[in-house]
Amino acid sequence: MSVYETEPLLAQYLLLHYGSPAEILPYAFGPQGALDFPRRCVEDLVARIDVPPGARALDVGCSVGRASFELARVCEEVIGVDFSKSFIDAAITLRDKAQLDYERPHEGDITLRTTAVAPDRVERDRVDFRQGDAMNLPADLGVFDVVMACNLICRLPDPMKFLDRAKQLVKPGGQLVITTPFSWLEEYTPKENWLGGLPDKSDSFLGLRSALSGDFKLELTQDMPMLIKEHARKYQWTVVQGTRWRRKS
Repeated sequence: MSVYETEPLLAQYLLLHYGSPAEILPYAFGPQGALDFPRRCVEDLVARIDVPPGARALDVGCSVGRASFELARVCEEVIGVDFSKSFIDAAITLRDKAQLDYERPHEGDITLRTTAVAPDRVERDRVDFRQGDAMNLPADLGVFDVVMACNLICRLPDPMKFLDRAKQLVKPGGQLVITTPFSWLEEYTPKENWLGGLPDKSDSFLGLRSALSGDFKLELTQDMPMLIKEHARKYQWTVVQGTRWRRKS
């Protein structure tokens, strides 16, 4: 079974996407600025003023759906795609019922009953969630004004398959938003497919820029903190690189 189909990881991502500050970080001295990462991906990286009326958005690697809902605030149609069936099932439940009960790890074998609640003032019916492979997206998806891929590329066996397809998915003048910590691991990506992190190609961002610069212009680079809670007293604090690219005409 894939780690992304397990109950503990589903709970971890539901908390990341929908948990309140008190649920995630009940310590005044903690990194409050690292909360609400999926919402900030949209608010900080998408040039919302440039999103046209009737816009379409694609959220690849959407996980349990929070960024897809946030995209629906500015886009008429949003498609969220993730490889994990459990993540997509959770996102669909949140779209259809606005909430989802789950058990999150607390200490040892103790869990806490928690409710994920979809963000308010969002037209959730604008969002369609689908299970799919980022490296083999359906040919009939069409083109989009915004394509987002949050913390995806370093979890793909061949990230170039997605990056090459992104050139076909984004309309001329449209936006491609990518966030990644460049956490290359051989269990996900063979070394020969890493964009960087190796002596002969040390800087992963240079690899990303090389892959995209022929068809996209880099508009924004931003370091973004992210906090994932594993249990009551253990966290992952990560600095993710966020970028926005504009599709050349």
